Amino acid sequence: MRWLEKYKSKIKSPIEAVDLIKSNSRVYVHPGCATPEVLVNAMCERYQELENVEVVHILTVGKTKYVEPQYEGHFRHNALFIGKNVRTAVHEGRADWTPIFLSEIPHLFYRRKLPIDVALIHVSPPDEHGFCSFGVGIETTKPATEVAKYIIAQINPNMPRTLGDAFIHVDKFAACIETDVPIKELPQVDADISPDEAEVYQKIGENIANMIEDESTLQLGIGAIPDAVLRFLHGKKHLGMHTEMFSDGAIKLIDEGVITNERKTLHAGKIISSFVLGTKSLFEFLDDNPRFEFHPSHYVNDPFIIAKNRKMVAINSAIQVDLTGQVCADSMGSKFYSGYGGQLDFIRGAARSEDGKPIIALPSTAKEDTISRIAAQLTPGAGVTTSRGDVHYVVTEYGVADLYGRTVRERVQALINIAHPKFREELEEYALQQKYIPSKINIRKQ
Repeated sequence: MRWLEKYKSKIKSPIEAVDLIKSNSRVYVHPGCATPEVLVNAMCERYQELENVEVVHILTVGKTKYVEPQYEGHFRHNALFIGKNVRTAVHEGRADWTPIFLSEIPHLFYRRKLPIDVALIHVSPPDEHGFCSFGVGIETTKPATEVAKYIIAQINPNMPRTLGDAFIHVDKFAACIETDVPIKELPQVDADISPDEAEVYQKIGENIANMIEDESTLQLGIGAIPDAVLRFLHGKKHLGMHTEMFSDGAIKLIDEGVITNERKTLHAGKIISSFVLGTKSLFEFLDDNPRFEFHPSHYVNDPFIIAKNRKMVAINSAIQVDLTGQVCADSMGSKFYSGYGGQLDFIRGAARSEDGKPIIALPSTAKEDTISRIAAQLTPGAGVTTSRGDVHYVVTEYGVADLYGRTVRERVQALINIAHPKFREELEEYALQQKYIPSKINIRKQ
C-alpha cells in the first residue's frame, strides 16, 4: 500500500491542482460525459494569470467557459470534433478546428504532432492496487495521458469502474482532487423530436433493421437514427457490438438476449467500445460489468481491426448526399458543424468485413421539407466526409440505395428514388443537364 501515501500527498484543492497549468501550455480535457468540470472551472478561474493556453479535446458535455469572448487571449480551443458548446466560437473565429479521423487522434499525441503539457482527466477512485478506471470514456484520453507532462485527475466515486484497457495508476498523477459530483449525462433525443420527425426516423430505423442479419456486429452511436434502429432489432439473434460509442438504447437489447456477442469473430462475448454518451442508468449498468471492454480510439476505430468482425454493420448519419454519392457530415456549406469522428473509420472497416454493410442514413429533407438532403450537388463550401468511392448503402425513410460498384447513371436513379417525392423531378432535371443520365428515368411516385 505504499502508493496510498503518495496518493494522499497529491490531493489538492481544485485551484491548487490547476496551478500546474502555465501560460503557453497545451491542455487536454477528458471529453464526453467524463468532462472534469470541477477542474475545468478552476482552470478558468485562473484566466487572468494565463495567456495563450490551448485547450484541446473532442466533444465535451457541459459548459465550456474558455471559449467565451471574455477569455480570448487567455484560452483558445482547438476542437478535434466540434460540439454544440463550442460551435459558435469556431464560427466566430475564437476557436480552431483540426480535421482528423478519430482513429488517428492518438497518433497526433504519440508522434508529438500535438504534444500535451497537461491532461485534465476524470476517473474512478483507486482500487486496492492504486489503479483508477477512466470510466465512461477512454477514447483519446488514455493516449493523451501516456504523453502528457502532467496529469491532473478529478477522482469521483460516481465514475463507474469500466474494464478493458481502462486503467491508470495514481503514481502517474502530478496532482488530484477528490469530488463527489454527478457524472455529466446526455439523455436520448426523443424529447427534442416532433411527431412528424419521429415518424421519419422510425421508417429509417425500420429500413436499416431490415438489412441487419442475425449474428451481425453493430456500430451504434447516439442520436435519433441509432435509437430508431434499436427499436426494430428485438427479433434478431446473437447480435454483437464493436462501436466507438453507444447510449442507453443498447441496455434493453442486452437484457433481452438480442445482443449476446457470442458469435463475434473478434472479442467474442464482449462489447468493444471506447466511450459512452448516456445517463446514470447506463453508467450504473457499466460498472464493473465484464460484458464490456473499453479500448482507446486508435484500436476501436482502426479499420483493419473493425474489418475482423464478420457481418460488421456500420451505421452513420449525414447532412447531405449528392447525386454521385458524395457524403457531407461535418459542415453546413462552409460552416464547420462537427467533425470526421469515426464515420470513415467504420465505413471502411465494414466495407472490408466479410458480409459487412457500411450504411449512411439521413432523413430525405430538412427545414420542414423545404430542402432536399439528397442534393443535386453539395452546398458550396461543404466538405466531403466520405467519398463517393467509399459509399455502399444510403438509407432514407423512402428506402435503400445500393451504390457500391454502380455507375453514375445507376447511382442517380437509386438516389432520386429515395429522395423526397417533391424533389425527385427537380433532381432528375439536374441530372439530365449534367449528362449524368441520357434520358428521363423511372421515378418512383411515392
